[in-house]
Amino acid sequence: MQCDSCHEREAAVHLTQIVDNSVTTLHLCPQCAAEKGVQTGANVAKFPLSDFLASMGKGVGAQLTGDDTSEPCDFCGATLADFRDTGRLGCPHCYETFETHLRDLLRRLHGSSHHVGEIYLSSDGAEAMTHERDVGEMRRRLKAAIETEDFELAAELRDQLRALE
Repeated sequence: MQCDSCHEREAAVHLTQIVDNSVTTLHLCPQCAAEKGVQTGANVAKFPLSDFLASMGKGVGAQLTGDDTSEPCDFCGATLADFRDTGRLGCPHCYETFETHLRDLLRRLHGSSHHVGEIYLSSDGAEAMTHERDVGEMRRRLKAAIETEDFELAAELRDQLRALE
């Protein structure tokens, strides 16, 4: 398959984007992918996380190195030292295995270990944002119930919505 950008080299990077149920696939050669800012496994540098954090001036990198005696992940066998060296966890189970270390790291980096959305909000702003999101979701579900003529569910959702508001 030829590159969709240069039409000269063989495509090695395949990007798929889904927007409003419309699927767009782009096939690029490594050179065109790099020009567009797409990082592939071949050109992603193995930059140790501890070096990155230390370069930020936070001194957090040194704090990650202290406890290399933690238990490895039961699923993939990755260790905290592997995470420190590569900046990547081995599998989804690593998040549970290294939860305390990751929470401490996030607290030191961001001041919190709880994500509240795309923009920063204080904790009271986060509660308001959560409430608005719940009300919006409830309205969406109510509309869907009415469209499908599930009036029992619609009545229940209406009552819940009133209680939220």
